[in-house]
Amino acid sequence: MTAADIDPSSPIWHDIADAMPVLAWIATGDGQLSWGNRRWQEDFPGTIGRTIWDCCHDGPGRVAVRRSWEHAVAGGTPFNLSLPLIAGHIDMPVRFGVRPDGAGRWIAIASGEESRRQAETARDATRAELDTLTNAMPQMIWATRPDGHHDYYNAQWYRFTGMPEGSTDGEGWNGMFHPEDQDRAWARWRHSLDTGEDYEIEYRLRHRSGAYRWVLGRALPVRDADGTIVRWIGTCTDIDSAKRAAEQNDILSRELSHRIKNIFAIISGLVRMSARRMPAVRDFADDLARRIAALGAAHDLARPHSDISRPLIGEATLHHVLRELLSPYAAEQWRIEGDDVPIDDRGATPVALIFHELATNAAKYGGLSVPEGRLAIRTRLQGDALRIDWCESGGPTIAGEPHATGFGTRLAALSIEQQLAGSIARDWRPDGLAVRIDLARSALVREPPVAIDA
Repeated sequence: MTAADIDPSSPIWHDIADAMPVLAWIATGDGQLSWGNRRWQEDFPGTIGRTIWDCCHDGPGRVAVRRSWEHAVAGGTPFNLSLPLIAGHIDMPVRFGVRPDGAGRWIAIASGEESRRQAETARDATRAELDTLTNAMPQMIWATRPDGHHDYYNAQWYRFTGMPEGSTDGEGWNGMFHPEDQDRAWARWRHSLDTGEDYEIEYRLRHRSGAYRWVLGRALPVRDADGTIVRWIGTCTDIDSAKRAAEQNDILSRELSHRIKNIFAIISGLVRMSARRMPAVRDFADDLARRIAALGAAHDLARPHSDISRPLIGEATLHHVLRELLSPYAAEQWRIEGDDVPIDDRGATPVALIFHELATNAAKYGGLSVPEGRLAIRTRLQGDALRIDWCESGGPTIAGEPHATGFGTRLAALSIEQQLAGSIARDWRPDGLAVRIDLARSALVREPPVAIDA
C-alpha cells in the first residue's frame, strides 16, 4: 500500500492507526493538525487544531520545525521530520516519516526505532522519579510483579537490613523474617496474590544488627484499565518501639487489674468471714459477696484491653453484657428491654466502659442510689443503626448539669465516639439522668477473619 492508497478519512484507517503502538497524525499543508491517533492524543492532548510546531519546545525549536515543514511541503515529496516534543515534563525528540496523500494532507508516522527510544526515555524517567520519591521516604518500599516476584526495594530497605543490593529479590525476602513468622507471612502473601486482597501483617524483620524488629507490612495491587493486577506496591514500617511500649503498658495494666480484683476478693472474703460469726446476717452477707464478685467481673470486662488480655466472651449479646454489668445492683431496680444484637470483644470493652461508668455514677448519685430509684435501658434497631436509651428515675432531684466532668466520664465518652464511631448525649432532667447513645450495630463485632491456609 502506498500513501496514495490511504484514505485518512476512512474509519478503517483510523481504527488501524489507533491500534498502532506508535505516534501518528495528519496535518494540512499549512501544518495544522487535523487528526491524531489514540497514542498521540494520550501523550499530547488538546493539540488537534494547532500547528505541528506549536507542539514543540518554545523558542528556536519551533522556528526550525516550521521552516523545515514549509520547505519540505513545498517539494511535495515524502520527507523525514524531527520534532522536539514535550509530553508532560518528559523530553521526547521523535523522528517522523511524512508522506502526502494526494489530497493536500500529510500523514506522519513515527519510526519504530524512535518509538522504542521514546518508551525507554519515558520509562527511565519514571524509574528515576520512583527512586527519588521512595528513597526520600522514611519507610521501606518494595514492589513486585503480578506473580509476587520481588524486583524493587528502595534504599531504606537495604539500609535497615544491611543486605547487598539485589540479594533479596524473588523469594529471598522471606528469609529476612523471624523463623516463627515466615510461614505465617508467606501464607498471608499467597492469599493476597490469589485473591487480590490488600496485604497487611505484622512480623519480625531481621535488622542489620542481627536483632529482629517488629514491622508492619502492607501492600496494595496496581490494576490496569481492565482491572488486571500489573504490580504490587508495598511498605514496611518499623513499629518495634511502639510494639514493645504497648506490651509494657499491657503488662502494667494487667498487673493493676489483678491487684484490684484481689482487693475485691479480699473484701468478699472479709464479708463471708464476718458472716460466720453473725449467722443472723448470713443471707445478707452472701448476697453482698455475690455483688462484690459481680463488680469484680464487671471491672475486668470494662477495663481497657489489648489483643492479649481481651476477654473471650463467646457468642454474647449486648443485653448479656449489660446484665453482667448491672448484676452487682438490686435486680428489682433495673430492667433491659428492646432489640438485642450480637457483640464480641471488639464492642464489649467500650460498651462496658461507658455503662460501667453510668452505673457507678447512678449508684452514687442517681437512680440506683436509693431503694425506690429505678433504671430502664431500652435498645432499638433500625437497619444497622442502633439506639440505646438509659433512663434513671426516682433518685435524688438533679439541679442541673454538673460544672465539671470526671476523667471516667470523658474516657467513657471517647470510647463510644472514637472506638465505635458513635455519639452520646446526656439530658440532666430533674427526675433523673437520660442518656442517648447512637452507633452502628456492625461496630460491635469484628469483621469475619480471613481464612488463610497455613
